[in-house]
Amino acid sequence: MTLIDAIGELNPWLLAALLNTGLGLVGWKLVSKLLTPTGLVHAWILGVIVWGVLGWPGYGVVLFYFLAGSAVTKIGMAEKEAAGIAEKRSGARGPENVWGSAASSTLCALATLVVPLPYRPLLCLGYVSGFSTKLSDTTASEIGKAYGNRTFLITTLRLVPRGTEGAVSLEGTVAGMLASVVIALLAWAVGLIDWIGVVWCVIAAFIATNLESVIGATVQSQFKWLTNEVVNGINTLIGSVAAMGMALAWAGLLVR
Repeated sequence: MTLIDAIGELNPWLLAALLNTGLGLVGWKLVSKLLTPTGLVHAWILGVIVWGVLGWPGYGVVLFYFLAGSAVTKIGMAEKEAAGIAEKRSGARGPENVWGSAASSTLCALATLVVPLPYRPLLCLGYVSGFSTKLSDTTASEIGKAYGNRTFLITTLRLVPRGTEGAVSLEGTVAGMLASVVIALLAWAVGLIDWIGVVWCVIAAFIATNLESVIGATVQSQFKWLTNEVVNGINTLIGSVAAMGMALAWAGLLVR
């Protein structure tokens, strides 16, 4: 038995903290550019929770989301900053970004500790779908702002400038769907969801991402508390609930 195995058997949360800290130190040069100091602390807490509950498969999904989401945010950054439509702090994530993206998935992960065993795969689906939805949304937005030839307000289909709240583009929409497929396939490959779960994640991500655009085009500007981070939290919650709802409906049809 290795030292890591011994620590894991003694206390899996201690193992989660040590491994998460070790990975952060190894990748410190990169991580310090992608997270603010307080964002780093909150990301560490998120990583410990996920590894402690779902092990390395769950951690692999959130790590992939973080790296892929950060990468697409950096695409065309100079041009987006010049146009005034780039993410603040050149895309570096703070605590509000961490939990705006991960709150619903984290709740799904923690819920697996208390629900009966037969329901745990459903919550794992909700966990994956939350990140699939957020990566889809981030990719659609960033690719649309960088490469969208024409952007339309989702509620009226009127042509609007890139970066307008509620705007969508063909390029961004396609890229967002592909991103949701990739992360869902990763989750399937590591055993968190089954093959039909990939389908639910992709559909849920598409629904949630477009509903977020509707929120941005209609009510977001009317309420000060409805910040981008709050909208992100709503977006990922819709994605998690939609995927779980479709899975339950499908299971009900199979039983009949």
